[in-house]
Amino acid sequence: MTLKEFFDLLAMNPEILIFFFIACPLTALLAWLLGRGEGHISPWKYLYSYLIYVVCIPGIFAVTLNIYLFLFERQSVFEADIWTQILPIISMIATLMLIRKNVSFDQIPGFGKLSGLLLIIAAILIIMWFLDRTHIIAITFVPFYQAVLGFLITLAIAMYGWRKLTAAK
Repeated sequence: MTLKEFFDLLAMNPEILIFFFIACPLTALLAWLLGRGEGHISPWKYLYSYLIYVVCIPGIFAVTLNIYLFLFERQSVFEADIWTQILPIISMIATLMLIRKNVSFDQIPGFGKLSGLLLIIAAILIIMWFLDRTHIIAITFVPFYQAVLGFLITLAIAMYGWRKLTAAK
């Protein structure tokens, strides 16, 4: 089964996706209503940590997939699948906004690792986009120092993201 076949299967049977991506913000809303002002206390912060990972991993994947499809595959925005490309992002944003109302992200275990992962993914996508646009032949038209400078800046962003991902707090 390819990734496209898997997404097609999910698009034909979206009930599980709809339930999952509606349940995450509703759980965050319920936790916000029941534990106002207590988000930094042990049971709540681990629930929030679980919710963040459960909703952010598919959300970040959907953002990355959308960037790839729109930049590299030249997919039209009108062909975007609502269930696999848009709903995870909306659910991620809604869940993070609800969690943020009750607790600071600095107090949630492991939240910094997600931002490090996002920086690494962004740096890799920038490198891929740069290589796709240059076609390696067109790099002769770009001054060598600019190509090296762009690579070093992207590498620095990736290294910063990696440090943030692997840093222990």
